[in-house]
Order: sequence, then structure tokens, then C-alpha cells
Amino acid sequence: MDLSDSVRFLRDYIAIPSVNPMGRSDMPAAILGETRLAEFVEQQLRHLSLDAICVGNDDRKSVIAEARVRDPLDTILIASHLDTVPIDGMEIDPFDPVIQNGRLSGRGSCDTKAGMAAFVAALAGVLRKGTLRRNVILVGEADEEFGSIGVQDTLQHLSREAALSLRPDWVLATEPTNLRLVSHHKGIALIRLHAHGQACHSSNPGAGENALVNLARAILALEDHAGELTQEIHPLLGSPTLSVGLAGGGTAPNIVPDAAWLEMDRRLLPGEDLENVASAIAQALEKNDVHNVEIASISLGKGALDTASDHVSVRASQSALASLRLPTEPTQAAFSTDAGVFAEQGLPGIVFGPGSIEQAHTAREFVETKQVETATAFFTALLEGRGSDA
Repeated sequence: MDLSDSVRFLRDYIAIPSVNPMGRSDMPAAILGETRLAEFVEQQLRHLSLDAICVGNDDRKSVIAEARVRDPLDTILIASHLDTVPIDGMEIDPFDPVIQNGRLSGRGSCDTKAGMAAFVAALAGVLRKGTLRRNVILVGEADEEFGSIGVQDTLQHLSREAALSLRPDWVLATEPTNLRLVSHHKGIALIRLHAHGQACHSSNPGAGENALVNLARAILALEDHAGELTQEIHPLLGSPTLSVGLAGGGTAPNIVPDAAWLEMDRRLLPGEDLENVASAIAQALEKNDVHNVEIASISLGKGALDTASDHVSVRASQSALASLRLPTEPTQAAFSTDAGVFAEQGLPGIVFGPGSIEQAHTAREFVETKQVETATAFFTALLEGRGSDA
């Protein structure tokens, strides 16, 4: 079978396990971490005569490389995450990439090793032809699926090497967008509540206070609050959302629990901040007479993406898409990405890549090889500045 460079690269990437531990301790160490893949990509990039380096700790490394050109249009940071979600319940061999009926299957094939493969293949071709017109910072980052530590490692590296490194003008994060240009998505706040009570023997529950009951009342109050959030509408992204995903408490059936907890996911619209989100939750609990429940922690998982239609990232991407007669209208994604994390640090941009989010994380994950090759053509046009007015 005569395969394109991008499809060959993707097969190589899939065959190297890079599962995100996700805070779990029940998965084999041999499949965990991004370092093996980061080092593989590092060597690929060195063979292109690029100064590539791995950053980060132990088995959670990211890879960074730069390509420079005289009189560049601008400097673009391409971020493609190396990690995948776990392989629980997969119905195919997750690390044996198989091509059948125009689809390449395996864990990470869609989300988002395809984006990395397409970009590396495009960069290799452009460097070979000598047609590069943009400075490029290529980043294969760790931990997109959980805590985005790879973005933080990348930013720290670029800050430390500020005198030597390029300063990106904008960011493109590769994710499965079906080859559509995504300029907007919601952010994520992760919130934990603690409920308190008083333990006693379950034969006399009235002598204590059940923390799980207090937590249950809090969950009902949060459901009411989630309904109220639907009244706030963003023209592109709709309403913010709230979902309780984890809960627990108690130590034994015959003990009235004195402690319980829950964790929830709050999707953020552009402009929302954690202080106001926490204040609104506290007010919702108070309004519903929920007692002995408090917000234990609130943190930003990923920032919202809110890139203006006239921003250089949108214009440049549209020019490349138009040169290939692909759809150019910016759209929005239901999921969040590391583009939002970069945007929070003053580096706005867009999201683009091959594959459908409907295939990401699934038991039979796949990507269409034609989309991978089309993404390679897009990245080639972008790097060559085709039609660009920058």
C-alpha cells in the first residue's frame, strides 16, 4: 500500500502508547505517559535539521521545535497534544493501527495524533521545497486530556529562553474539527464542594446530622441553578452549563456520615471569571436553604476561546482554506481545548484538525485518511502563506 507521509507518520504515532494517567493507579505503566512519543517526534524533527527539545518531567514530557525564515509573515505556534485518554472498553487493538475502508483506527488516531502527523508532514515538505514563509514553533504537548501541564511546561520554556526563542503571534491547536476553522469554545471550571455533618450510630440517626443528606440538598440546588444558567445566552456558544460528575461520602452503612463531597464541571462563557461563578453557586445554596455545604476548591481547567473574526489567526487560516476550496466560515466547538489555555496567557488563536469529535475517545476510534491528507494540504498552504494578507 502506497501511503502518504502523513498517514505513515500517524501509524507510527498510534503504535507508541501515550495514555494520560488521568490520576488513576490501575493502568499498566508500559502504556502511560507521553515521553516515548515526545522523544520519537523529537528525533523526527531533528532529522529535518530543526533544534528540537523535550521539556517536562519523567514520563510526562512535551516536545518543542522552531523553524525560522527570513522576513516572516508572522510567528505561529502549532500545538498538538501527544496524550490520549485511557483504553478501557476498546473493541480494537488500541496500538495496532489498521487501515480499512479509508479509515485508520487506533487510540489517538482522531484525538489528536492525526493533527500532529498532518502538520509534521506539511512542515517536512515545505522545508524540503524551501517555501516556508512563517516562523513556526511546533509543540507536542503532554496532558491536554487532564491538566494541561504540557502547556505550562511549554510557556515556562519559552519564557526562560526568551532571548533565544521566537515569540508567537498566535496559536493553532490541532483537534478533530472535521477540517473546520474553530474560533470559539467554552472554558471549564472544576469545582469541589464539601458537605459536613455529625456522625452517630445509625440506630439513632436523629442524634447526628447526615452529611450525605446535606449534599443531596446541595445537588438539587445546583440543578435549579443549572436551569437558571440557560437564561444567559452567547450568540455563538449558547448557555453556560453545570454538571455534577462525582460524589461520595460516608464510611459504613451503620454510621451516619459526617462528611461528603462532590465534584462538578462548569462550562464558562467568554468573560466569566471564577470569582463570580463561585459567588453564584454560594447564592444558589443559600437561596435553597442548604446548610453545612461549602465550596472547597474552584480552578480553571481550560479558558474559553473568543477569537475575533478579523484576528490574524482567522484571516491567515481562511486564506489557506480558500486556496484549497475548503469552507472558510469560522465556527464553534462544544468541547474545550488547549487553545483556551494559551488564550488565557495572552496568545489567542484558533482550533483546526482532521477527524470528527464523534470518534474521539470511542471504543473503535478512527480517522479518515483523506481528511489527514487534506489537513496536510491546509498546513502546507498556511506555512507557505498562500493568499495571506498578513
